[in-house]
Parts: sequence; C-alpha cells; structure tokens
Amino acid sequence: MPDTEERSSVVARLGLACAVLRAGQVNVAQHQLTELADETRYGGFDDVERATLLAALVDCRLARGELAEADALSDPLAPLARLGGAAGAIATFSMAELAAVLDDPEHAIALYLAAGERAAGHDVPPDIAPWRAGAVLTMVRTGRRDVQELALDHHQEALGSGSPYAVSMALRTLATANADGRRLALLREARAALDGVVAARLAAQIDTDIAGLLMLSHDPGNEAEAVRLLRSAELYAGRQELWPLRSRIDRLLERLGMKPRPVQSEAVATLTQAERRVAELAADGLTNRLIAERLEVSIKAVEWHLSRVYRKLGIQSRRGLVPTLGATA
Repeated sequence: MPDTEERSSVVARLGLACAVLRAGQVNVAQHQLTELADETRYGGFDDVERATLLAALVDCRLARGELAEADALSDPLAPLARLGGAAGAIATFSMAELAAVLDDPEHAIALYLAAGERAAGHDVPPDIAPWRAGAVLTMVRTGRRDVQELALDHHQEALGSGSPYAVSMALRTLATANADGRRLALLREARAALDGVVAARLAAQIDTDIAGLLMLSHDPGNEAEAVRLLRSAELYAGRQELWPLRSRIDRLLERLGMKPRPVQSEAVATLTQAERRVAELAADGLTNRLIAERLEVSIKAVEWHLSRVYRKLGIQSRRGLVPTLGATA
C-alpha cells in the first residue's frame, strides 16, 4: 500500500487526467491515464478511483475507435461493476458504453439501468456516469420512443448539479429524445451552455448534431452554417484522432458536396516547419545526406530534427513516418 504522500500524488494525477479528458484533449488524457495504470497497476486507489480510471480509459479508447483495446478493459471493470454505490455505478456505466459500441444494444440498456440502480442514494455526479443519457441514446437507436421521462430526469439532475458541462450534456440528451420539433433549439441551448467552458469534444459533438439538422432544411443559409460548424469539428476531431466522430463529420460534408480535409493529428500539428519538412523528405525515401543537400543544412541538423520528430510522433524510426504523415498528405 503506498504511503499517504504517494497516494495523494496518484489521486491528484487521476483528477488532472480526467479534467484534461473533459476539456477535450483526449490524446493527452489517454497518455496520462495509461501511464498511471501502468505505474500503479491500479494500486493506491480506492474502488471509486479505480473505477474512474478504468472508465476514463474506456472513454478515451472508444472516442478514438480503438474497440479491441477498450474491450480489453472489461476484465478489470467486471468485478467493480458488481459492487454497489459509486464504484459499481461508474464501472457498470462504462460496461454499458462498451456494449453499446460493440453492437449489443439490449445488453447495453440493461447495464445503463443497472448503473442507475447502483447510483441511487449515492453521490454520483450526472456527468461522471450519465446512465440516463446512454440509455436514451441506445433506446432511440433501437426504435424505442418511451424515453422522454428519462431525458427530463437527467436534465433535472444536471440542473441540480450546477455543472454547465452536465447541463449541456443533458440538453443534448433531451434533443435526442425530443419529438415535437424542438431538437434544434435544444441543441443550440446545449451549445450555449458551454460558453466559457473548455469542453472541446462535447462542443464538437453538438456542433455536428446541429449541422446534421440544418442540412435537412436544404436552405443555403443553413447549409453554409452547417459547413462552418463541420469544418471546425473536423479540425478538432482530426487533431485528436477521434475517428468515429471524424467519420460522421466526413459523411455529412460529402452529403453537402464538400470534400473532407486531410487529417492533421495533434502530434503532427506540434512539428515545427523545419521538422515537418525533414520528416516529409525522409518519408519520401531520401537519405539524411540527400535531405541535408536539399535543405542546405548539415547532416547533423537533419539527424537532430528527425530525433525530435520521432519523439513527438511516438515512433522509433523513419519506417513509422509513412503511416503517420501519410494520413495528412
């Protein structure tokens, strides 16, 4: 068991990683969470903290479309999901998210509702394990329409929490459940709730939702707004490598007759102009000597730039440049 100081440190790092994830920096959050998991093997955490760490990792993996890696986390989640209280609610909600993405909607709905039962009477914020939101979305996808009450309850709970993030998420859920023509207004309200709040992923998701509805009107003014929203969400999703969201954005852009823009990952975006140029030439197969001659710099400078490129992109050699830079070409 770690001493008090060591435990305080890992718990603080978990809180920071979760805040980074909520802000929408999914790549950074996943790196921080993975580091914590590898270093501690989940030691130093109580059940709630352990469930929070695993659930955040699942969220990162699913956001990036890494389904096998997300599913592998179900093994350590399963015993926590059998617990009562906050730990059981968080873990069960995460298992429901996995089931929903892995195309087992009925099991997902059952797990969302089970998460709600475990959360009852315990202090589980509605944005930590939003089981009602997950249940509503999955029910709507399976053709069920008896979801309005769940969505309204979620909204009331979010209002009571005082969290703009939770309120925005709840309004998005209400829009999903809405059947009286107020979806667009609710989504705009959800987006406005994030004014002054750093929540790039939720904002991009809502912008994409709004764009999809605007396209239905076939009004040139609405379509122009849709393109603007989609281009902004497209840039964010590409930099964060959120492929499921990016795929949805691409499909909407193509329906508007627009070509999706090349993906630029957040890691590639950190390269300086000199580093990018050296990396592109190396990916094209030029030797360090030829790159040096082309750019009129020393071979030592080329080697130095490449070492920084490898470190920033998380690769070991120039063989990793083609798949990494190829996505942006």
